[in-house]
Amino acid sequence: MLQPGLKRRLTRVFVAAAAVAALGASSAFAAPAVIAEPSATTIPGVDEIVHSPNLRSIANVPQQGPFTKDSTGTDIAFTKGHAIIGTYDGFNVFDVRNPYRPKIVSQVLCPGGQNDVSISGDLLFLSTDSSRSDNSCNSVAKPASDKSAWEGIKIFDISNLAAPKYVAAVETDCGSHTNTLVPDKRGKDVYIYVSSYAPAANLPDCQPPHDKVSIVKVPVKDPAKAALVATPVLFPDGGNAGGPNPDGTNRSATTGCHDLTALPEKDLMAGACMGDGVLIDISDRLKPRVINRVQDNVNFAFWHSATFNNDATKVVFTDELGGGGMATCLEKFGSTRGANGIYEITGRGDNRKLEFRSYYKIPRLQSETENCVAHNGSLIPVPGKDIMVQSWYQGGVSVWDFTDSKKPKEIAYWERGPLSNEKLVGGGTWSTYWYNGYIFSSDIVKGLDVLDLNDWRTFPAKLVRQNQFNAQTQYKLHPGFNN
Repeated sequence: MLQPGLKRRLTRVFVAAAAVAALGASSAFAAPAVIAEPSATTIPGVDEIVHSPNLRSIANVPQQGPFTKDSTGTDIAFTKGHAIIGTYDGFNVFDVRNPYRPKIVSQVLCPGGQNDVSISGDLLFLSTDSSRSDNSCNSVAKPASDKSAWEGIKIFDISNLAAPKYVAAVETDCGSHTNTLVPDKRGKDVYIYVSSYAPAANLPDCQPPHDKVSIVKVPVKDPAKAALVATPVLFPDGGNAGGPNPDGTNRSATTGCHDLTALPEKDLMAGACMGDGVLIDISDRLKPRVINRVQDNVNFAFWHSATFNNDATKVVFTDELGGGGMATCLEKFGSTRGANGIYEITGRGDNRKLEFRSYYKIPRLQSETENCVAHNGSLIPVPGKDIMVQSWYQGGVSVWDFTDSKKPKEIAYWERGPLSNEKLVGGGTWSTYWYNGYIFSSDIVKGLDVLDLNDWRTFPAKLVRQNQFNAQTQYKLHPGFNN
């Protein structure tokens, strides 16, 4: 049911959108960009910026103290017109209410890679997936083999964004690589689904098989009482056994999940779980049930992340071939390796299935010195369309349309040239998300980038306003929506 007054706002928005569409190329918004065919000769020079006519940079804030140039920028969450960006050394809080002039409000030094973030109300959840001496922000690195090492979830009170306060921590097996928040149905608690997976080495707290998810319950009014409440097993059969792909690269065995993306309104979750893509029923928050599971033992090497479309009829899964540190946007890997896989959800209830439709990969070749592969992105909320903005590390930012699941196409791009022409130097954009009319990108080396997309096809999305945004907790969005 629409919120009071929303129906009137929706009507005005759709009328405005139709008017803009009718204006076409004569409007103030750029006509569809002409995207060049991939060619080795189009690779830009070191740090050179290239982009389609409809996507431009409007701001950049470099990494700065107390963080160093080696403080890898990671994931982003948004609240109250602020962007909070994790780094391996802590997190930054940016005021982005004026996207042309973002400014740092506060910085929290709290080492513990990779410090992915999510937000619920005045609480921030920080993932620690590296062995630390304890759960404090003064911890030091410990050998992975140390049985006393700590990994898990840290909780901060961010009611004052200028001065976040550490509240509590919960240790979890295998740490927390990423985290996904799901509210309970009463609104009194939030559940944090901790994604983690067993590494190649048999670490003391991370012994394979590790085919489970850790669920942390956080009382909203008393977050200091947060506790681990369930560890359901998703793969009782062990999941994908892994092995070589036809081109000689390896596909990962399933020993946990990398990312889980929730759609609370639909009681659904999509899991990107190393060797498996899964669709999960979360109607019982503490007892998630796998409805359907798919594998791609020809092209996918590592199921990394998942994004629902706005109607919950599709899931985009990403394949992080090479773990993010490899140059895979090369001719020899083609258009189906290190790409997105587009799946449609068919059927109803427990008979729902993920049906493969096509792959999408950026149509521009990169150099052998650029790490490039499909990574984190989000929907651009356009009524009746499935359009996404996405990071590709040094492949830059891609805006692409998968409304036709079998024929996805790029409609805008922005990228920097390689960090080096001599050797592969890791960098590029880690996460790129749409928030309140603009695109925000967390670059591993270059800091925060803000981009403006001016295209008549995406104009209605500029009118969508969200208070909070977490990429892994999706809600159905409408023009005029405010959560």
